[in-house]
Amino acid sequence: MHIAMTEPLFNSYTSFDGYRRIASGALQTNALVVKKVLESGAVGPVLIFDDGTGRSIDVDTRGSDEEVAARLAAPAAPDTRAGSARLEPSSQPAGPDGAAEESRGRGRPKLGVVAREVTLLPRHWEWLATQPGGASVALRKLVEEARRANGDKDKTRKAHERAYHFMAAIAGDLPGFEEATRALFAHDRPKFSALIAKWPGDVRDHATRLAFGDGVPASAPGN
Repeated sequence: MHIAMTEPLFNSYTSFDGYRRIASGALQTNALVVKKVLESGAVGPVLIFDDGTGRSIDVDTRGSDEEVAARLAAPAAPDTRAGSARLEPSSQPAGPDGAAEESRGRGRPKLGVVAREVTLLPRHWEWLATQPGGASVALRKLVEEARRANGDKDKTRKAHERAYHFMAAIAGDLPGFEEATRALFAHDRPKFSALIAKWPGDVRDHATRLAFGDGVPASAPGN
């Protein structure tokens, strides 16, 4: 079994046999533990979760331990896409002097940027064309400003999403799941902790870690 995986936030993984956590850490570590558990006849379900996304992933555990480790250690195929600093709208906007913006102006970054198509209204292109450095520079500045302004909100949203994916995969049938989900997205940690207090300890602790960045739930009745 194979699946394409995105870059994990924590670069770590956690495995469960049913509601019991059996491994945590590097993907190789988890895969070998899962292999052993499956070979022992575990009832399961036995799942490996990407801690960065909260989603379960499939790993090929066939063969010897060495073969499994070798498959996971194989380097990813190199990215052969050519980087470009050029913004690629359907029609390139004119610069302040009426000339089309040059594809590679003075002082423009030559590495680490990727060309993508951007669709904007005419008034947006008109405004961008008046900005120092042209449309690409102005858009990059706007994106960076938005990232700084919304950084904490984005981190919280991603934490909620990864916790939800984990909970939906493993705890959907546990009591209070729907109410806990609502408390999670409301960022109400005390209520969330109270609602999952009677869940199996490993599931409760891991859900809390994904949602709030640690493994210790806030004090709640039933702990």
